[in-house]
Amino acid sequence: MNALLEIQDLEVAYRSTAGRECGALAGVSFEVYPGEILGVLGESGSGKSTLAAALLRLLPPNGKFRKGTVRFEGQDLLRARQRELQKVRGGRIGLIFQEPSMALHPTIRTGEQISSVIAAHQALDRRALREKTLQVLAKVFSADANRIAESYPHQLSGGQRQRVLLAQAIACSPALIIADEPTASLDPSTQQDILELLRTLRDQLHCAMILITHNPAILAGLADRILVLYAGKVAEIGPASEVFGSPQHPYTRALLKCLPPPLTENLRPRKSKLTVIPGESPNLQQLANGCRFEPRCTDRMDVCTTSEPAETSLSRHHAVSCFRYGG
Repeated sequence: MNALLEIQDLEVAYRSTAGRECGALAGVSFEVYPGEILGVLGESGSGKSTLAAALLRLLPPNGKFRKGTVRFEGQDLLRARQRELQKVRGGRIGLIFQEPSMALHPTIRTGEQISSVIAAHQALDRRALREKTLQVLAKVFSADANRIAESYPHQLSGGQRQRVLLAQAIACSPALIIADEPTASLDPSTQQDILELLRTLRDQLHCAMILITHNPAILAGLADRILVLYAGKVAEIGPASEVFGSPQHPYTRALLKCLPPPLTENLRPRKSKLTVIPGESPNLQQLANGCRFEPRCTDRMDVCTTSEPAETSLSRHHAVSCFRYGG
């Protein structure tokens, strides 16, 4: 099967007001295949949101592509013209932002905001556009599509606003959906509803998804493969069953140990302290030589302080960047 999206050696940096460059992504490479869900996992500052923006060339003005390719359906988006990008954004690739209260316009009815996405890619008259909008809303709301379409964002709950963003993302039946922390501001029950909806939409639309999160529990049972980012580099990538069942990179293992313990039968959490990863994420403007995780790693060796590990294949589909595996 050919890849739908191919990222090769992607490097992104930001310029400070003083003119200094800070690397945000360094040598990131991976593929996304039709119909699969790729989970991107990492702490705040690991480069997850930068990756989401970079794939659609939506970096802020101080963002810069140093090198690499982003090939989608055979086309390198980093070298595409703006007219070509406009066809891809919202048409072939849908983007779900992590904060719906910021992504939705507060003074425009939600139906109009979805209609604007459809109108940008399909030539429909007013009546057909209205019907198409309601059909899209019906896919994410089991009832009240008309009421939701006539509502302003402030009249909806957080979960309903997130569903409106989902409707925008699927409005033109994209081949790929990028979801950047789509459940971050929701309560656990609503989170689960949104995750189930994402799975349903993937199956109905036969689209691929990139699901970005800092929480491994969000991806468990949902993602087909996992990509672990640390300080802008890929630490580990492989099938979800292998990465979660037998994590190989010390950072991946540390992340999984940070999950809270399960509830007991009386629904009270067990009395135990949450595990934390010692130290802090590195300052990307002052990176030292060596592995970026070395200062926090309990398995570090002498070589980790002087060189960055290369990616090592553990199996056909599982790779890790760590000197303990040859690096």
